[in-house]
Amino acid sequence: MHLKRLLIAIIVLPLFYLYISYLPSIYFFVLIFCVGIIALYEFYLMYRLPAALSIPGVLSGGILFYTAHFLPAYFKDALFIFVFALLLLRLLVIRTPAGAMKDAGTLVLGLLYIPCLLSFMFPLIARGKEYILLLFASVWLSDSLAFYIGSSIGKHKLYTSVSPNKTIEGAIGSLIGGLLGSIIIKGLFPSMAITGINAAFIGIILGASAIAGDLLESMFKRDAGVKDSSNLIPGHGGMLDKLDSIIIAGPVLYYLLRIL
Repeated sequence: MHLKRLLIAIIVLPLFYLYISYLPSIYFFVLIFCVGIIALYEFYLMYRLPAALSIPGVLSGGILFYTAHFLPAYFKDALFIFVFALLLLRLLVIRTPAGAMKDAGTLVLGLLYIPCLLSFMFPLIARGKEYILLLFASVWLSDSLAFYIGSSIGKHKLYTSVSPNKTIEGAIGSLIGGLLGSIIIKGLFPSMAITGINAAFIGIILGASAIAGDLLESMFKRDAGVKDSSNLIPGHGGMLDKLDSIIIAGPVLYYLLRIL
């Protein structure tokens, strides 16, 4: 498992850096759109939604991504329309009230959890590509140090009922990883409109956000009774498993940059 993680990092991270740094931002939209749609489908699949509901839900998510990027002024309107439409769909397509809260709740939460939160990537990249690199570097190092420290010296459980393998030592590693990632990117891009102290603070908060994102997805998986969101990536689970920390850390970074 350790070797797989290192190999993936060695291959994927340089490609991601080149993809973000040298291609027009529309390619970043395509990337977020594709991974977001897959993650949303996996979320609905975890809760075993019938196709009559999950397919319209995924289509709604795709349109929300498009609206968030190209028509941001209409995003709230689009969200309201699709939430109402999906609730109405549940009423008309499945002619029984049994399970209505589960179906409707899953549909709406899926839109709020994935397209809405991932859409914060678009105003972030509008600030500059270096902020996307800061986000992903901080979250990747956060996840990596949490895993290595937790698996090697972790003894005190963090939240057993949600994620039995998470430890307090691993959580501390997550904070350190977020700090290192943010400082590294600030060092590589000194012209960023944040101070070194702010970068350190942002990194620690992103490390904490990564923990929260991981635990939130673990909560959903345990509730749904599945180990991984899917088996899309052999040995690593699904797309949602790879995005869980980013989903929460992205909006957190956006608001931190507005405040600092």
